[in-house]
Amino acid sequence: MQTPPMIGKNIQRIRTARKLTLNVLSERSGVSKAMLSQIESDKVNPTVATVWKIAKGLNVELNDLLEGVDEPTRVFSLNPASDDGSKLEKRKDGITIKILSPLSSVEELEMYLLTFDPDSTLQSEPHIEGSQEYLTVVKGSVDVRAGENSAHLKTGDFLMYHADIEHSISNQSSKEAVVHMVVRFHSENR
Repeated sequence: MQTPPMIGKNIQRIRTARKLTLNVLSERSGVSKAMLSQIESDKVNPTVATVWKIAKGLNVELNDLLEGVDEPTRVFSLNPASDDGSKLEKRKDGITIKILSPLSSVEELEMYLLTFDPDSTLQSEPHIEGSQEYLTVVKGSVDVRAGENSAHLKTGDFLMYHADIEHSISNQSSKEAVVHMVVRFHSENR
C-alpha cells in the first residue's frame, strides 16, 4: 500500500522550507535518512508512530503532515504563572532561580530569571555538547566565567557562550543582581 501522496510531499515541503537536510531531520526525528527518503518519494507507507516522530523533528503538529495544508500550524502556547510559586522558583546559596519556560521545552530551550544576593555564585557543570547560554543583565552586575573566558557584565549587557564546559555566574558586588538567562541545548553537528 502506498503512502497517501500528501504525507511525503508535506514532509518534503516543510523540510525544504526550513532548509533542513535529510541528515538533520533524521537526527531530530530518530527516523533513518533512507526511510525519510522513501517516505518523501511515496515508496513506503509509514506508521503513525513514524509520522509522529517526523512531525516532532520538524516541530509541527501531526495533522500538518497528514492533511494537505499549505502552512504548518503556528505555535501559540501560554505557560501561565503557577499559583504556587515554589513550583517555579528555587533558592540556593543566595540565588533565586525562577523557571520561565514550560516543562515541555526541557532539554531544548530553557529560560530563567536569576536573582543573585550580594557575594553569591552559581557554579554549573558542563551541559550536553554544543549547549549555549544567553545572558542579559536586567539589574546590577555579574561576572561570568566559561572555561578560560571571563567577562564583567553590567545592566543591559548581553553575553552568549558555550555551556558545555564548566561555567559560573557571580555577583561580587554589594547590591542585588538580576539576570535573564536562556539555555539552548543542541548538538553542534546539526
